[in-house]
Amino acid sequence: MKLTKETLAKYFDHTFLKAYAVDSDLKKLCDEAKEIGAAMVAINTEWTAFCKKELEGTDVHVGAAIGFPLGQCGLETKVFETKYAIEQGADEIDYVINISKAKMHDWDYIKNEMESIVKICREQNIISKVIFENCYLEKDEIKKLSEISKEVKPDFIKTSTGFGTGGATFEDVKLMIDTVDGEVAVKAAGGVRDLKTAKEMINLGVKRIGTSSSLKILDELEKEMDI
Repeated sequence: MKLTKETLAKYFDHTFLKAYAVDSDLKKLCDEAKEIGAAMVAINTEWTAFCKKELEGTDVHVGAAIGFPLGQCGLETKVFETKYAIEQGADEIDYVINISKAKMHDWDYIKNEMESIVKICREQNIISKVIFENCYLEKDEIKKLSEISKEVKPDFIKTSTGFGTGGATFEDVKLMIDTVDGEVAVKAAGGVRDLKTAKEMINLGVKRIGTSSSLKILDELEKEMDI
C-alpha cells in the first residue's frame, strides 16, 4: 500500500500520557490530532471528558488508558475505571494487564481480567485494546497472552505502554501477529519515533501505532514524497 499523509495518520493513536499534563497540553494534542486526522488521542482517564469536548464533531476517537502504566490496581478498579471512562465519553479503552499475574503464569486470572473488560467494551460498542508490556515478558509469555487474546477477541493487542524499559520490537510484533492469525488486530506502541520504523511496523501488519511523534513522522513522509 502506498502511504499518503492521510492514510498514515489513520494508523496513529496520537499520544500524551505524561503525569505533568495540563489543559494546554491536551488541547494541543487534540488540535494536532484534528489537523492530521489521527485515529485517536491516547490520554489518561482524567482527560477523557476534556478531550471528548475538544474533538466534538470530528472522527478522532478518545482513548482512555486504564490501569496505566503498571496494571497493578486490581481487576475491580480496572472495571470501575473502564466504566467511568466510557461514561466520560471514551471511544476506546487501552488497559494494562496484570503483569505480575502473567509472570506467575496465572493464565486464568489474565483470561478473566480480559473477558471482564472486553465484555464491558463490547456491550457499549467501544474498541478494546489489551496492553501486554512485552519488555517484562519472555517470548513464551507473549505467545500465551496472544493465544488467550485470540480466544477472548479484544479488538487489539498492544505491545507496550511506552513507560516500561522498552517498547515495540519487530520480533515481538511478528510473534503477536502470527499467533493471533488475523483474529485480533495488533497495535505497536513505544519507541516508534521515525518513518522507517512506522513503515516496517505497517509492513509487518500492525493496524495502529501509538506514538507521540506523529507530526515528526508525517513530516518525514512529506519530505520523502517531495524528493
